[in-house]
Amino acid sequence: MPTAENPTVRPAEERDLPRVGELLLQVNEVHHTIRPDLFRTNSRKYTDDELRAIFRDPATPVFVYEAGGEVLGYAFCMLQTRRGNNLVDGKTLYLDDLCVDEAARGRGIGTALYRFVLDYAKKIGCYNVTLNVWEGNDAALAFYRKCGMKVQKTGMERILEQ
Repeated sequence: MPTAENPTVRPAEERDLPRVGELLLQVNEVHHTIRPDLFRTNSRKYTDDELRAIFRDPATPVFVYEAGGEVLGYAFCMLQTRRGNNLVDGKTLYLDDLCVDEAARGRGIGTALYRFVLDYAKKIGCYNVTLNVWEGNDAALAFYRKCGMKVQKTGMERILEQ
């Protein structure tokens, strides 16, 4: 059993739904602050039913960081297969979402989750780990750069006048 002195990263379970839901709200507020034109305030990316399905699907592993009986962070992942006439076949683990509770940031929890995801990706034979960061989320961008991530491609947009 994890304690504050002996934290653990483990696969998410149904008992984690309430806490993961709270953390999803925190992430959404960061995104809403950056892009209120895209993200609603006080909402979540997934319902509890959607989370249950995600937690059960081996192609969408979710890991939680637990210490002292409390979930302090999570990492949502998606296994992707790369195939095509012009692409080298391979597996990628897409890190869809990584969150550390606002009150627990700066204690190495994000780094522990990120390293766990890297180890998991290696273990299952992935070529790389990828993710997206919203423009304006400077703290996340700095964190991932500190972890050794580099730009793979750049997504761009032009908002059309309405």
